[in-house]
Parts: sequence; structure tokens; C-alpha cells
Amino acid sequence: MTLLSIVFIVWGIFTAAFLGLLAYNATLTRYEEDQLFLSDSHSVEQELQNNILKNVNRTRPLVRACGGASAVLGAVIIGMYTWEAWLRLR
Repeated sequence: MTLLSIVFIVWGIFTAAFLGLLAYNATLTRYEEDQLFLSDSHSVEQELQNNILKNVNRTRPLVRACGGASAVLGAVIIGMYTWEAWLRLR
């Protein structure tokens, strides 16, 4: 295995994790309401919305980390491929 294939595998893992976390957040926010609860009579709905926000805020750093790692590794792959092509042309 070459270094480029190992970087491809690591990039694939981070990208799959990133897409999985995005899908998880999408299923969480599917039932999120766009309303503000001002009275105490809607405390159940307010608690559900708070739980949704808590779960989304908990996964937000993981989404950013996996997305950033995927982007950086994608740039590294492009750089490595370009460097190898440049060396072959010389």
C-alpha cells in the first residue's frame, strides 16, 4: 500500500463519519418547531425542543471536526496527487 492509498482510506473514514453525523442531525431536527413557547401550558413541547437543541449542540463539535478533517485530507490528497504527477512529468 502506498501512502496515497492510506490517506484515501483515512479520508473515506472521516468523510463517512461526517456524512453520518449530518444525517443524524437531520433526523434530530426533523421535528423541531419554529415557534416560541411563552406560557407554561406548553412545557412538554418546550422540553422536547430543548432536548433536540441539546443533542444537536452536543454533536456540533464532532461535525465540525470531521468536516474539517475531511476537507484537510482532501486537500492533502490533491496535493500528493499533483506532486506525484509533477515528478512523473519531469
